[in-house]
Order: sequence, then structure tokens, then C-alpha cells
Amino acid sequence: MPSASFAGLRVLSLESRRAREMAQLITNNGGQPLVAPSTREIPSESKPVELKFAASLLQDQFQVVIFLTGVGTRALVQAVEPVCSREQFVAALSRTVVVARGPKPVAVLREFGVPIALTVPEPNTWREILQVLDQNSGKIPLQCRRVAVQEHGVPSHELYAGLKERGAEVFPVHVYQWALPEDTGPLRQAILSVTGNQIDVAMFTSSVQIHHLLQIAQEMNLREDLVRALNRSMIASIGPLTSQTLREQGIAVDLEPTHPKMGFLVKEAAEQSAGLLSRKRPG
Repeated sequence: MPSASFAGLRVLSLESRRAREMAQLITNNGGQPLVAPSTREIPSESKPVELKFAASLLQDQFQVVIFLTGVGTRALVQAVEPVCSREQFVAALSRTVVVARGPKPVAVLREFGVPIALTVPEPNTWREILQVLDQNSGKIPLQCRRVAVQEHGVPSHELYAGLKERGAEVFPVHVYQWALPEDTGPLRQAILSVTGNQIDVAMFTSSVQIHHLLQIAQEMNLREDLVRALNRSMIASIGPLTSQTLREQGIAVDLEPTHPKMGFLVKEAAEQSAGLLSRKRPG
């Protein structure tokens, strides 16, 4: 039977905005947390794009708008306020097919009173977005339609390609982007802890965490050492896209939770950590 606890294992997380919550979850599940913030959300400099989106939306020039994140949805509403009040924004979206990728944008859209036509199922990747659109292609055709996409820090090239293959004209709306934290000290210390074999479990909840971790490791001339050390640890990934990024960087993934949520990730990693580590570290 799997253990219900980390049983004192040393657990690394690279959470930023939810760092305290993650540390508490790890502690509650019997682990020793090391949380090193790895990202910082900064507003996009592409204000003209956001304002052009708002102007086109008010003129009903978009047939579909896809919201990828809760943070981005809220930021977009604030960014377009110079030309589009919240009431106007909600009214315009109410005349448009709105697609929400998962519970976070759903919660923000409902808070604003925006009707949601389609909700993307777990694990909420670009594949599920295209799948749910295909399943509803009869009432929501994409051929020769303009589709706006609120980006989630980085462009979703696979999603854009899939939409274009289905005949859509894609309008990306870049609201914010990911940067390294202003203080990279904790991230550097985390790299030293991993390469010093002081970490048993590493958990990742986004691809950008991986890129930033490896970027700093490269600056420290420890990238190869870091990858080797991570492969001696248990690696838990929030979902398919994060797992794909880890594998592309040569890091084997040991666990994905049954639902792509932080609580499930920590709980299931705790339950399976002893068995997975015993296989990775025999003797």
C-alpha cells in the first residue's frame, strides 16, 4: 500500500504566486518544503494589441474569444478600460462565443457576468481546446471566422496552428509575460540543493518554471549536473504540457496527478513518493 505522507522527504517546488500555499500543502503532507519562486508576471508592453482587440470586439469583429488563464482574463479587462468599460466589455463578449480553458478563467468570467459557451475539460491543454471546438463545430464553425486568444504568458503555437488548420483567422492577445524573479537567490540556492543531493522530490506546475530553472543553472555552469541530479529524484508534473517540456530537457517524469491541480499533485506525490524513490534509488 502506498504511504499517505512524504514521511520527511525534502520536496522542492518552484511556485511563485502561490508559494505559501504550496509550502503549507507540502508540510501538511509530511514533507520538508523548499519553495524557490521562479517566475514573475509582468504586464505586456503590447498595449496597442490589447486596444485593437477591444476596438474590434466592440465592433463584433470576433466570432470566438478563447480565455486561457484567470490572471490574464482579469488583466485584459483592466488593460482595455481606456477604450472599453467593463460594462461594454461584458456586453460585447455576450454577443460572442466565449471559450474558457479550465476553472480559473471560468471563475473570473462568471465574476464579471460573461456567458461562457464552452468550458475546456481536463487536462486543459491546447489539445482539449481543439477537441471541444471540433465536438461543437456544427454550432461553432471556425472556417473564415476570427478567433481571439488571450495568451498565457507565452504563445501557444500548437493551438494557433490547429485553429488555422480549421480555417480560422487567429488574433493573439498578449496581456502579460513571464520573467525571472527580481531576486534569483532562492532559485540559485535550490539548484545547489538539487545538485548537492539534498532534494528527494521536485514538483513542477508549469513549463516556464523548468525553463527558468535551467536558465539559471546554465548561468551557474550547473545545467548538466542539475539534470542528472533531478533524474535521481522523484519528478512530479502537473500535466501533459509540463511533462512534455521536462522530457524535452532530458528529465524523466515519474508522476502526473489524476487532476491537474496543485492539491492533487502534492497529495498523490506524497502517497507514491516512497515506492517511486525506492525504484529510482535501489539500495
